[in-house]
Amino acid sequence: MANIISSAEFESEVIKSDVPVLVDFFATWCGPCKMLAPTLEEVAAQVAGRAKVVKVDIDASPDLAQRFGIMSVPTLMVFEDGQVANQAVGVQPKPAVLGLLGL
Repeated sequence: MANIISSAEFESEVIKSDVPVLVDFFATWCGPCKMLAPTLEEVAAQVAGRAKVVKVDIDASPDLAQRFGIMSVPTLMVFEDGQVANQAVGVQPKPAVLGLLGL
């Protein structure tokens, strides 16, 4: 399952991760975010051990939303070695989400 992480956890969970991390910037009030959630759960299960999936609530962590220029949700960003390697905005089908991860 994709964990919701806070600003305090972002550094250790994402920036310092030794595997690629797909970050879902979402909001609890966002309909498309809710539509994307089951897809992300499937991806998280499928890539376990090779990559991880985490979620950031933009309302709970506005500093992260600002830091990464999140203008709309859902925004997916893949971090590799602490850097943004790929990103997409909006609801994505599972093959596209796996493609973002390069899997």
